[in-house]
Amino acid sequence: MIFWNQEEAGRLKFVCYSNDGIDEHMVWLIGLKNIFARQLPNMPREYIVRLLMDRSHKSVMVIRHNLVVGGITYRPYTSQKFGEIAFCAITADEQVKGYGTRLMNHLKQHARDVDGLTHFLTYADNNAVGYFIKQGFTKEIYLEKDRWHGYIKDYDGGILMECRIDQKLPYTDLSTMIRRQRQAIDEKIRELSNCHIVYPGIDFQKKEAGIPKKIIKIEDIPGLREAGWAPDQWGHSRFKTLNSSKDSGTNQKHLTAFMRSLLKASPKIYYFSLSFFFSQGLRKNAYPSMHDHVDAWPFKEPVDACDVPDYYDIIKDPMDLKTMSKRVESEQYYVTLEMFIADVKRMCANARTYNTPDTIYYKCATRHVHTLARSPFPKQSPIRHPVKNFAMMCPMDLHTAIMRRSTFTKFSLSIAQIAKRTLVWVIYVSLT
Repeated sequence: MIFWNQEEAGRLKFVCYSNDGIDEHMVWLIGLKNIFARQLPNMPREYIVRLLMDRSHKSVMVIRHNLVVGGITYRPYTSQKFGEIAFCAITADEQVKGYGTRLMNHLKQHARDVDGLTHFLTYADNNAVGYFIKQGFTKEIYLEKDRWHGYIKDYDGGILMECRIDQKLPYTDLSTMIRRQRQAIDEKIRELSNCHIVYPGIDFQKKEAGIPKKIIKIEDIPGLREAGWAPDQWGHSRFKTLNSSKDSGTNQKHLTAFMRSLLKASPKIYYFSLSFFFSQGLRKNAYPSMHDHVDAWPFKEPVDACDVPDYYDIIKDPMDLKTMSKRVESEQYYVTLEMFIADVKRMCANARTYNTPDTIYYKCATRHVHTLARSPFPKQSPIRHPVKNFAMMCPMDLHTAIMRRSTFTKFSLSIAQIAKRTLVWVIYVSLT
């Protein structure tokens, strides 16, 4: 389009001349000879001049502000309906701007409309093969050998390439043709679908601390039904999401309440009763929350980059208790206990990574982990409650404990106890 505008304004033109004796044309040919000599150093200058000034050769040139920018010299064999490209070059200052492609398109159209040619042949060196391939040339020669054999010159170290000239393509106006084709395709698609309608984005993708603002159902995505989507189009109803059932929703609430109790004591702990702790005489030794722990002060807020400028250059995945609390209260982020444990591990590991062992922050992280790893519950007889003892000693994920709550209830064992022992066991094994 840029070249088209320049051509329309007269600042750029493509001409085809040979040695016709006209002064202006001869000046342009001499300018093209100088470009060939500079850009094709392996070609002898005498050979370039001899072919360029040969009256059987033609040269298609790019003229800008009455100066030659580049050109292609070729010899048409009209009786055989093919042409041989001898030289092709663009001045060094104007390369990689599209002149080469535009020049080749003008050459093809002129050779087809004026000379009646159907094919081009050329010997290309290793540096020019890539350019000719982009212009539609191939290394396979499909032109009948009797049409070209004995006509063209053989060059040592060159690769013979061929290009078939299409008899219908408007080579000098390809951009307009492609634009019209694309417009016709778009109009046809609009008749068959409404994919051209652009819907607004989904707000839930905007996250704070990795927490989605809301959960959106698949069928509520704008434009999905209009595009032809059906609820059971691909049989997806056979697969259930994590929170699809009522039991899963209840389990998620249990999990959220439990993690909330671990992070910070709440005046109202949903779904969990802590009466078991006090009935066992553990009022003085009750398990402390992570937020209220004496060594939790370095982890309560995110690290301020103004105070520690290089912290976020070293720690790529920061974590703190405030961020964890936001994720817990969202009731959407921690869908498994393992995700919660991973953030606890990451928070303590970050402190150990950034700080040296002799710093208070490193020691707080270590003491915090060791405190979590100490179970506050009294020893139980392994004979009296075998199932209970097994649950205390072996790791178990919270969802499994909830699914087996009826079994543990028979032994006076609450899910909170199972989960709390599971958490401290995993943290201790992972971090110590």
